[in-house]
This record gives sequence, C-alpha cells and structure tokens, in this order.
Amino acid sequence: MEKRILTFARKGGFILATACSFLVLSCESKRPVEETESVSREGAVDTTAVDLDADADTSDQAASSLKPTGTKPAWADTITGPMQAVIEKLASYNAKPIPQLTAKQARQNPTPTTAVMDLMKENNMPMPPSKVDTVGKKIPVTGGQIHARVYTPKTGTAPYPVIVYYHGGGWVIADLDTYDASAKGLAEQTEAVVISVAYRQAPENKFPTAHNDSFAAYKWALKNAASLKGDPKRVAVVGESAGGNLAAAVSMMARDQKVQMPLHQVLVYPIASYNTNSASYQQYASAKPLDKPMMEWFFKQYLRTPADGKNPWINLVGANLKGLPPTTIINAQLDPLQTEGQQLAQRFDSTGVDVNHKVFNGVTHEFFGMASVLREAKYAQEMAVTDLKKAFEK
Repeated sequence: MEKRILTFARKGGFILATACSFLVLSCESKRPVEETESVSREGAVDTTAVDLDADADTSDQAASSLKPTGTKPAWADTITGPMQAVIEKLASYNAKPIPQLTAKQARQNPTPTTAVMDLMKENNMPMPPSKVDTVGKKIPVTGGQIHARVYTPKTGTAPYPVIVYYHGGGWVIADLDTYDASAKGLAEQTEAVVISVAYRQAPENKFPTAHNDSFAAYKWALKNAASLKGDPKRVAVVGESAGGNLAAAVSMMARDQKVQMPLHQVLVYPIASYNTNSASYQQYASAKPLDKPMMEWFFKQYLRTPADGKNPWINLVGANLKGLPPTTIINAQLDPLQTEGQQLAQRFDSTGVDVNHKVFNGVTHEFFGMASVLREAKYAQEMAVTDLKKAFEK
C-alpha cells in the first residue's frame, strides 16, 4: 500500500481552532502544495521539507502577519513567528498550569483559542461569515444522553456526506465551542454535514466512557443521517488529539462489531500511545500548549488504572489495525505526540492500510485550526479536506 510521509517548513504561526481560522480557507484561493516524498525516521523529524515561504501568495502573507516580541523558547528553536506570537499571548494570561488544577478548574483556563481570538481582535483581523447552519441534538448513550452540534452547509446539494467529529482536550477539558472552527470548516470545505460530539469527560467519567459515547454517536449518525440531509452511505470520522484517538477507536469498534465502516478517518496529532518517554516526549517535554506533565495528568484523570494504557483503544500503535479505513494523519513537529503519530502511520502502512501522513515543521500541538494566522494550518486543512472529498467521491 502507498504511504506518503512528508514534512513542511516555514517561518510563521500556530494554534487551536477558532471561529474563523478554519473558515478562512474558504475565503482564499488555493494553490497546490508542492510535495517532497521522504522516508520517516522513527522518533525523529524528517529533514526533507517544503519551505512554504518560497512562493508565498498575498493571502499567505496576510495570514502570517503576527510577530513575536520575545526570543524563541528553549524547546522550539524552529518555531514559526506567528506561532510564537500566539504562545506568547497564551502565556500572558498567567494561568496556573493544568496539572496543578482540578479538572473543573482546568476547564476554566484560557485556551489557545482564547489567545488566537484576542490576537485577531488586536490586529483587526476580520472573521469570515459562516456558511453553515447549526442545530443541537441529543444522542442516547448508556447511562444517559450526550449533546451534539450538527453543522449543515448552506451551499451544495443534499444529501450531503457526513463527518462525525471528535474534539480534543485529553478526554478532560475543552468542548464543542473550543473546536467550533474545525467542525465548521470541515462542513464548509467538504460540503458535508458535520456532527460534533460532546462525549462525557473525565474524571467524572472514566475510561472507556468517552470511547463508548463516541461509538454510540457514530451509530446514531448512521441511523439519523438521512433526517439531517446526510447520506448514510458516505460517512467519515475526524478527530483532534484525544478526539483523534477516539476516531480511530470508533473505526476499530465498527470493524469488530460489524457495523458499517467509516469511508475515511482523519487523525490530527492523535493520542496513539501510553508511552510518555518517546523521542518527541523527551525532546518536547516542555512544549506549549501541550507538555509532558499535562499528558500524564490527562492519563491519570481518564484511565482507571495504568493497565488501561495497554488497551488497544488507547495504545493505537500496538492495536490490530487490519481492515481499518484509509487514514490521514497530521502531526506537528513541536509536539510530544509527534513520535507516536509517525509510529502509527508506519503501523498502518505495514498492516496494508492506505495512509497519508505529514509532519508540519515549526508548529505545535493544536495548530490545525489556525489558518487565519498560520499558513501551515491552511495546508493541513487542505490536506484533510482533499482526502475526505476523494473518499466521498468513491
């Protein structure tokens, strides 16, 4: 099976999904991304890269207007300018580190989204108008019900393909609003109905609650797609960070329980291993906005015991991946989760699953939704949208 592992480099920004960052892709003309094939070295960033600065267009230059004020962090000598600006803004809130907080307190901390939105206001960066309609839905799950937000395109023609989307936050923090732009952007760019799932979180709900909720939401999507103007035969799953872990687990559950398989899965810097001593964990132990202590705190909040870390739904790199759908994996260079993303791509390839994997240089965890301030995010989004559209067309 074909496997493509690429890296991208440039001197520009970062961060998490905001209400306009993903949407900006719909307002800009696209130019093809030059690709350089390379072989990934396990635990290391590929040295072969594409310099996005080489032929920047006008919209790219506008998206890279943020400038940092200080020196580069010790852990990030390759960090891009706009990303550093957002990191600096996030640090300016002087929030207490999440591992020092209770889960309830941690959910009140300012997020990378907060930083990006504030920077956009300060720099008079406009927010594009929404091209989707939204409605809330309740999904029955074991022991109660969960909320979902359904995004329906105002353009295109129904029935639309369907994307079930799982947000990040270590199974503990963040919510549908934090990742609103990712879900909204996917709906706009793929012209798909996106169902963003608010699975129950830890420590109030321990493993495997979030995983079971996610699968229940996927089955609900299959059953209710037609009533949402969606096509139940064209369904994919997408997730970021902990949500990427959940998306992959949903595909495994669908395979094992003989439920209709997603046509495609997009895993954006997924949690794919319980090993917090990998090469990237060591190199980026102090990275922001995600560092090693935070990931260890997330595991402690969600897992019942360390033994759960060996469960294939958590330890994706050790799981049986045979028969899973074609997969897109997007990683950031300056991220403790980089190594396990590369390992997961290699495992998919060795198992015979088509995988498209890229590592984007100079950016960190949570960069994916930041197209308004970061060109790397723009091209990462384009990668995801392109792969999803191809899957839906088959």
